[in-house]
Parts: sequence; structure tokens; C-alpha cells
Amino acid sequence: MSEAKPPLRYGWTTGACAAAAAKAAFTGLLTGDFPDPVEITLPKGQRPAFALATTALADGAATVGIVKDAGDDPDVTHGALIRSTVRLGPAGTGVQFKAGPGVGMVTRPGLPVPPGEPAINPMPRAMIQAAIAQVAAAHGMAGDVIVEVSVEGGEKLALKTLNPRLGIVGGISILGTTGIVVPFSCSAWIHSIHRGIDVARAAGLNHVAGATGSTSEAAVAALYGLSEVALIDMGDFVGGMLKYLRRHPVDRVTVAGGFAKMTKLGQGLLDLHSRSGAVDLDWLAGQVRVAGGDEALATAVAGANTALEALSLCQAAGIDIAATVAQAARRTAAAVVEGHPVTVDIAVFDRDGKLLAQA
Repeated sequence: MSEAKPPLRYGWTTGACAAAAAKAAFTGLLTGDFPDPVEITLPKGQRPAFALATTALADGAATVGIVKDAGDDPDVTHGALIRSTVRLGPAGTGVQFKAGPGVGMVTRPGLPVPPGEPAINPMPRAMIQAAIAQVAAAHGMAGDVIVEVSVEGGEKLALKTLNPRLGIVGGISILGTTGIVVPFSCSAWIHSIHRGIDVARAAGLNHVAGATGSTSEAAVAALYGLSEVALIDMGDFVGGMLKYLRRHPVDRVTVAGGFAKMTKLGQGLLDLHSRSGAVDLDWLAGQVRVAGGDEALATAVAGANTALEALSLCQAAGIDIAATVAQAARRTAAAVVEGHPVTVDIAVFDRDGKLLAQA
């Protein structure tokens, strides 16, 4: 009889590490003492504490370094030293962000932050701003600071990511939507999908939804008024969910996700992780023609930097490419459960959880 494997250990995103480092650095700048460990509040309310690896206070700036622990996830940034340097900024300017060594700069459109900005994504920025505000409030002052985030060896780490192809130069991106790294294990994750479906069926539910991430999960739950039990932690494994539903059906399943992930599904991919394939912009250009776009728009989409840029180009031209992608995604998903009593629909959301299209 084999022993049960211990559960995979969760870790922390680069964004969470940068926010914790910024909080400790700002505290050190104001008081001369660095809280160790330093605690922050994550977007969903968890309050992890981080040990400080390095501290420095000189020339009107404080720097704290935290070693990223990605848990049991095979993350290229596991073990990287994430540093935040904080110095006071001009009154009324709030939190300003700078890219230090090892953090990339955005040079092309189509990413969550515009060209010319440090590659620090919106949620890590919000986490850093919240951490700075907490320290400022505790000391009765404004949180007008400049936060420079750096990653030791980030230039080399970036070569193992999609950043160079996306036009992010000089280092990695500071990422994370929840602050938590969920360990990536195909077998473990698909097992959890199966158990989620089992629980939903046992509860007598006739409609479940699998989402690619936390934003689309919250959005699809709100769209259909679904309970937590109806939400399947699908992640990138659309195929794993649908194949199990083929053998253990419910009346209806909604597949929910962002435009890029649903584009991959429309292309025919059932594993939506980047390792399994990228968005095919030539395929997407073909869908622009299907949707009634002219050849100039199709050519622009084929040459876009990202799926997000392609979506923006189509929206500006009045072409509802999201609806066309949703239909293609539904065809892929419905083919998996064809001949079985499961109805499939698709919901495509933007990064803010706004519904773009249904099929």
C-alpha cells in the first residue's frame, strides 16, 4: 500500500514579496527599525509574514530584500531576491514606481501596463500602495514615496520567460493577482477538478462553471448567481474538466476566462497553459475576417504584440472579435462532451471582470 503524498506547498508571488519589502523599507525609512518578519494583507484577506533577507538605510532611502518562496511550484523566480527601495517623493504624488536592476520596462502596447512603465502589474502595484498607505497612516503622514523594485539576476531569469518576445526589456515582470502561487501539478490539479465536480453533483447542482483564474471565477459566479460549490477550480485544464464531465455529467457547464485563454480554446487547445501553446495571431486574424473585419485590420491583428492588443484593435474598429472567439471556443469545448447530456457555454471576460461575450 503506497503512502499518501503530502499536499503541495503554496508559495508567494513576486508582487507579494515586493509589497512586503516595500512595507518594511518604508517603516525602516521612517523609524530606523525594520520589522522582521513583516506582515502584509493579500487581496483576499490572508496575512502572511515574510522574513527579511537584507536591509539597508542610507542617503535618504531604505532597501529591503526578501527571498521569493514559490512553494512547490516550478517557478523560474523561486529563490530570487526581490528588493524594494523606498524614498520620499514630492508632496501629493502618491506612490510612484521605478524599475530597478532586474525588473523589465514595457516597450510595446497590449500589456496590463502601458509602454514606458516598469513591468509591475496592476495588482502588485495595488498591494504595494496598500502596504505604503498602512505604514503612512500608522505614522500620521502622507504616503508620497518612490518605490523602486529590483530582482537580483532578473535579466537572466527573464530569458526563461516570454518577456523578451512581449517587448519587456531589462528583466522580469512583477506579477500576481492574489499574492499566492498555487503549485502547478497536472495530476494534483486535475484530481481537485474531479473532486469539485463530485461535490457539485452530490449537492444536486445542475450548473457548474470552470474558470481560468480568480477574476473570471468571481465574474462568472456573479453573472449566473452561482454558489461556491458550483465553481470548479479549473485553471488551464479545460480538457481535464470536460472529460470528467463526460463520464460524470451535469446539465450545464460554463467555461469562463479572459480573451487570450478563450482564444487558445477557440484554436483547439484544451490545456491553456503557456507551455502547451501560445495565442496564434494568424488564426485570430482569420477570425477577424469571419467577424467582418477588413484586410487591414486582419493584418494589424496578425502583427499584434499580444491578444490584448489584438482585442483593442478590433474594439476600436467596431468588430466584436470576442463574440467570434467565444463561438469558436464553444465549438472546441462542446466537441469533447458531444453525445453526452452536458450543455456547454462560454463566457469571456476582460481583466476587470467585465463580460465581453457569451456563446
